[in-house]
Amino acid sequence: MRRLATLLALAALAAAGPATAQDGATIYKRCAACHLADGSGVPGAFPPLKADVRALAATAAGRRYLALVVIRGVSGPITVAGKVYRGTMPAQAGLNDAQIASVLNHVVRGSSAKAFTAKEIAGYRAGGASLAPSAVARLQPGTAGK
Repeated sequence: MRRLATLLALAALAAAGPATAQDGATIYKRCAACHLADGSGVPGAFPPLKADVRALAATAAGRRYLALVVIRGVSGPITVAGKVYRGTMPAQAGLNDAQIASVLNHVVRGSSAKAFTAKEIAGYRAGGASLAPSAVARLQPGTAGK
């Protein structure tokens, strides 16, 4: 009976189609525990998700980096808004490609960056499957922190 309920729940999720902008806001609530509801972060502990993230989302290397931060996690040092962060963000393993695209779109909303897609995220996931969080940190493009 429990297995049937699980299968029905999975079927309902599949039928729901791609993640929506509202899903991004809902998913972001898990990020807000560290980065705060407004994305301002916690100085010295958790970086802000504002100007640097929007600038990164406007470049190919930056988009890959942002997606891999969510997919694989990141372990500092990284530089954001001119400040160095040495903490660790765990991989968000429970999120599928559409959900990752949705939450990234939520974070960069209001910028001129094109929308992330599930297909794009799937490509980054496949290409970065062997990366450790420390390797993801080394992928941070030079535009961050400026």
